[in-house]
Amino acid sequence: MKDTAPKELGIIAVAALFGLIALLVAYLVLNFAGFASCLIGAIVAIITAIVLWLGWREPAEGPTGPRDLTANANADKAAGYNTTAPAATPTTSATAAAPAAAFAATATATPADAAPAPAAKPAAKAAKPAAKAAKPAAKAEKPAAKAAKPAAKASKPAAKAAKPAAKAAKPAAKASAAKAAKPAAAKAARAPVAADGKPETLNKARAGGADDLKQLKGVGPGLEKTLNELGFYHFDQVASWRKKEVEWVDSRLKFKGRIERDEWIKQAKVLAKGGTTEFSKKVKKGGVY
Repeated sequence: MKDTAPKELGIIAVAALFGLIALLVAYLVLNFAGFASCLIGAIVAIITAIVLWLGWREPAEGPTGPRDLTANANADKAAGYNTTAPAATPTTSATAAAPAAAFAATATATPADAAPAPAAKPAAKAAKPAAKAAKPAAKAEKPAAKAAKPAAKASKPAAKAAKPAAKAAKPAAKASAAKAAKPAAAKAARAPVAADGKPETLNKARAGGADDLKQLKGVGPGLEKTLNELGFYHFDQVASWRKKEVEWVDSRLKFKGRIERDEWIKQAKVLAKGGTTEFSKKVKKGGVY
């Protein structure tokens, strides 16, 4: 007794489905009239039925009952299918022979494919000792990692101790930069020589008192008083005189040419920096004036 529907019923069902689809497409998409859409659906259904009828092939009967998957049984069954295949038509025999050949290939390939499975077990067993040997190595790495932690902790105090030194170095660097910048700023801010040649003068000495201008060779008490009256109280003022300014000061002194002859500017530069000259040493000892 067959458990499948006759092929005629299947062909009719498929043809009707294609005809219905063609009818709907013609009516809804292509905007054909109702009669024309029905005619198109009928034509498509008839053509589909003819094509299915001409190309329909009955399926070959397969094995029934429980299957024995051993190598000999599969080979016997494959041989039985090859020898007992019905020869209804040339086309039907060729179609039936293909499943039988595929079944025979599957039956003969199954033992060969299953053969390597036992060989995989020794490889798996050989891999276990390697995995066990790797565990001690992993355990040995843990003490090394623990030993590295105290070293990292010990480096932290050193880094903290370096921070105050770095902070202390910043003010020193700023102070040195400020000191280095002051002379440069003073030189850059120095005004040009006045039109009449008058140097920059002061109304009074700076805080800390006036310098002892008598330490300049050629400057006595009277000349020191004259220089103070002109507005010169410090060595750096004398050291900064330029040629035209020297002429302006010299024109106001009783003894002309003393500035260049006694080298006041050269002496003043040394004394302004805190140095001493042979003449200034004698003045400090006393007895010169």
